[in-house]
Amino acid sequence: MGEQSAQLKCFQDWAAAQSPIERTPMDPGTAPVQQAENLKAAPFPLPPLLNTKAPDGKPIGCRNDKYSSLSRFWELQRGTDCDTFSLRGYRPITLAVVTSDSVNTQPSSPAAGHTAATAQAYSRNENKIQLSVRTKVAKGLFKSGQNDGDDHDSLWFGYTQQSYWQLFNGAISRPFRSTDHEPEVIYIYPHQIPLGGGWDYRLSGLGLVHQSNGQSLPLSRSWNRTYLMGAAEKTLGPNSSLTLQGRIWNRLRESSGNDDNPGIENYIGRAEFTGNWQISKNNTLGVTVRHSLREEARGSTRVDWMLAPPSSPNYTGLRYHLQLFSGYGDSLLDYNRKRVVLSLGLSLVDW
Repeated sequence: MGEQSAQLKCFQDWAAAQSPIERTPMDPGTAPVQQAENLKAAPFPLPPLLNTKAPDGKPIGCRNDKYSSLSRFWELQRGTDCDTFSLRGYRPITLAVVTSDSVNTQPSSPAAGHTAATAQAYSRNENKIQLSVRTKVAKGLFKSGQNDGDDHDSLWFGYTQQSYWQLFNGAISRPFRSTDHEPEVIYIYPHQIPLGGGWDYRLSGLGLVHQSNGQSLPLSRSWNRTYLMGAAEKTLGPNSSLTLQGRIWNRLRESSGNDDNPGIENYIGRAEFTGNWQISKNNTLGVTVRHSLREEARGSTRVDWMLAPPSSPNYTGLRYHLQLFSGYGDSLLDYNRKRVVLSLGLSLVDW
């Protein structure tokens, strides 16, 4: 007992030597109110992908509404910088239900050994899944400055994957009909050039892109190209703007023995023009036109309407997505087949 008493006294002496927690007498009636205030004051940061403020409380650059939509998207100015090697959205990340006027049951290509031997019982109704991300690899290579409004050039890597899934086709075990992979490297050079009428020319770009479906013969399809791009915008209001972007590309030559899809540029096109109307913060309408730039005009037209669900918080970037596509190249297997495709689903943008 004497030894236990000594141990207890030793512990009590140690506890008394510690810094006491200061407590303010609290009226029992106000205790819950005070506890609630303490909880409000406690820091509770959002997860990294959803957090719109830096530790110092200022808006993160690529979320800062002080800057234009193009400046935020490509981080054209020092004040819009979200640093390198952080994942950003690129094209919409989409899950949609699709219906079309036809489906390619027996894909073909002029290249020898590139036509399917038998037709598959594919359905015109399917699911579309698109994943698309990018990251900034380098910044301030040739243009930079110390002020928030100064232009900064940048180098990006992007990756997009689009799949058509025969989810409703149980008769053939619901296969993925096609999956296209599209990695690319993009260099962006910023500008602030007034064009008149409230328009500003904001960027020029240079890209290298590979697109393939990763399949073996006879369904293998792939091509490589370089492109030049430019974009301009006009601010209409605090959350409303117009953007125009053009791209023109050149296919990198391949030997006839390695060419899976001869003349693909005569179908998918050699140039692309995109116009976007940001009607409001949560409502966007866009049109993309591709053209072969040849007398026998081929290409495609795509219309996208995206609307945020009323219950969706602003920071999620979740949108209802309605898309209508008409033309060639909705997938690589369909590069030489004209289709009309209507899709309705959900997309995640601007995250």
